[in-house]
Amino acid sequence: MSGFVYFLIPLGLAATAAILGVGIYSFVRGGAFAKEHSNKLMRLRVIAQAITIAIIMLFLWLAGRSG
Repeated sequence: MSGFVYFLIPLGLAATAAILGVGIYSFVRGGAFAKEHSNKLMRLRVIAQAITIAIIMLFLWLAGRSG
């Protein structure tokens, strides 16, 4: 199980970074896309961060339990 969780950590980090990158790009570019999607991207980034932190905490809990 911890091996699977260990695989999910970089995936969550990459997803968070990708969402952040798209959000920054839309903020810099401005226009209609930024007006439509900036708030949605910010919410999605916060959700991705929360999930990634939960996965990291699960991994730490599993690592502490086994050792």
